[in-house]
Amino acid sequence: MMEPETNRTYKNQEPDKWKAWDEFLAKANSGFRQSSWYAAFKAAYNGWDHFGTILKDEDNIVGGVVVFVRSFTPDKCYYYIPDGPVLLRGDSNAEQEQVFLTLMQFIERKRRDERQIVSHLCINPRWEHAPSFVKEFQESSHYYGLPRDTQCIDLSSTETAILGHMRPKGRYNIRLGQRHGVSIVEDVSPQGVRDFLSICEETFARKNLPGFDPHYFSKLIPMLSAAERGSVFFAEYDGIRLATALVVYFGQTATYYHGGSRAANRNVMAPYVLHFEIMRKAKALGCQCYDLFGVNPKNEPTHMPGWADISAFKRKFGGQEIRFVPTLEYVYDPVSYNEWRAIERDRRKNRHGHRGGSYS
Repeated sequence: MMEPETNRTYKNQEPDKWKAWDEFLAKANSGFRQSSWYAAFKAAYNGWDHFGTILKDEDNIVGGVVVFVRSFTPDKCYYYIPDGPVLLRGDSNAEQEQVFLTLMQFIERKRRDERQIVSHLCINPRWEHAPSFVKEFQESSHYYGLPRDTQCIDLSSTETAILGHMRPKGRYNIRLGQRHGVSIVEDVSPQGVRDFLSICEETFARKNLPGFDPHYFSKLIPMLSAAERGSVFFAEYDGIRLATALVVYFGQTATYYHGGSRAANRNVMAPYVLHFEIMRKAKALGCQCYDLFGVNPKNEPTHMPGWADISAFKRKFGGQEIRFVPTLEYVYDPVSYNEWRAIERDRRKNRHGHRGGSYS
């Protein structure tokens, strides 16, 4: 292991120290895809392996990483780090650099022991600016399922202030939906999962979006519910469920991970009431932020095809637009990397012809 340049002493911890790791992630306001339950979900859903390490300064965690291993041929794979690596915020640049380099060395040792050829390493950190010490990574042209622009609503203020920061049309539609009598319920029962899938399937078909995989959510929702990390909300009108949202709770953030709405009864503005009530629930649970998870950049309205209307809808709730650094890749084996790119191009073409696919 590289000797630290500061007076800190780092040591690798076994990656089964999940409790301490999850607590660190929550305090660091990191994304939930580095958490223990997400690693368990990926293993259960599509058999992804993972490995990881925690770096400590005496008894305090200062960084770490969970690396997912995804095979694309029997003898080739790539490494994927969603929402990471995680560095302790507030540390000096030199201290963060030491943590980052130590994590990269740990990954490199794992790669050398790997039975498969590792084509590349992909990282999706929740950094708004790339540190100067992140070198030899290239910006990826591949969409790994994590949008790099998002809209976040500050829940630390009063409900009146939250409404006041919305765009006028957003406030109007919420109040209109309330006058129509739109009600909100939570339901993670098997029937709730079926209703969620039905509404999302209709939404994907209407917007001509590819890649909806019902098995992903059929596996995810019960695991989220059992871990008390999320819930499924519905907006109902006249006994009919018109809109739905899957919400993930992690740390001080509630994330609108997925959802949709029906074309029927659009005039009652069910989706607007739905998200406002989710904000109220998240605020009551102690969340400080409602992450609407993905918008097209204002200057790139077609950045993600089919997201123009979705992005316009989310922006009506106000909040702050956050742009994370692009997805970054470090190529280990150019030949294998080009093979992976070709496989992914073919997979994306096939996804446009049916309702199936994978999620990160």
